[in-house]
Amino acid sequence: MTATHDSPTAAGSGDSATKAFRASRDSASVGPAVSQERVSEVVTHLLAGIHSTIRSKKVTYDEFQAAKQYLIDVGEGGEWPLILDVFVEHVVEDVAAEAQDGTKGSILGPYYLPGQVRLDTPATLPRRADEQGTELLFAGQVRDTAGNPVPGAELDVWQADHEGYYSGFAPHLPDGNLRGVVVADAQGKFEIHTIEPAAYQIPTDGPTGALIEAAGWHPWRPAHLHLMVRAPEHRTITTQLYFRGGEWLDSDVASATKPELILDPVDNGDGTRSVTYDFTLEPA
Repeated sequence: MTATHDSPTAAGSGDSATKAFRASRDSASVGPAVSQERVSEVVTHLLAGIHSTIRSKKVTYDEFQAAKQYLIDVGEGGEWPLILDVFVEHVVEDVAAEAQDGTKGSILGPYYLPGQVRLDTPATLPRRADEQGTELLFAGQVRDTAGNPVPGAELDVWQADHEGYYSGFAPHLPDGNLRGVVVADAQGKFEIHTIEPAAYQIPTDGPTGALIEAAGWHPWRPAHLHLMVRAPEHRTITTQLYFRGGEWLDSDVASATKPELILDPVDNGDGTRSVTYDFTLEPA
């Protein structure tokens, strides 16, 4: 983020992400209840890992009290969506992917907002009249695992702008900027006109940023496009697509990059770039 705009705060981002998460949970079908046995199994192993770390690293009472204060700060700052998305979700996604075919997934992240405008392909994502950045034509096809086209597949797309800001979280951006649900044609093909996003720092003015600074880590995420690709009777894919040669690809603070998710855009000779990427959806 290089501009002088008011940057989204950790608290503001956390509040928006929490509201979006609750809204998505309210609108989603309720899954099966988790049994007492499963709760006991997972929590027991989680606590065992914490206990083992305390013993092996000789954690002191002062450090324990600092950790307690930190967890209180995370809750009061509304940063649970941010800290879980940055440090935990990529492992949950990796485990889920072990039993899945089709295109590789990635983390959802905290900046998804449902209910965006629907656009038939070829589509241009909503943007400001003076939107800056390198024009990007992103095209491809959605198929099933047998190689058949998936007609009318939806590609829910959201991204940062050329300065690394997301609409709905940065106060200077209009709602819905660089967000949309693109509907593929009868052959599952899509064509999306947008701009290349920038790498960005996660908000660092709250507890998550304090932890990153205390550990000597960096807070950067590489530039990427977010996509949720869905169709009736198919499993929805949530993923992120990155750009070859981009900064922070090898040290993403969220540990969410995968080799299969790296795009290789080509220059068109007129200041614009193009890239093709196909998606494979498995049966639900």
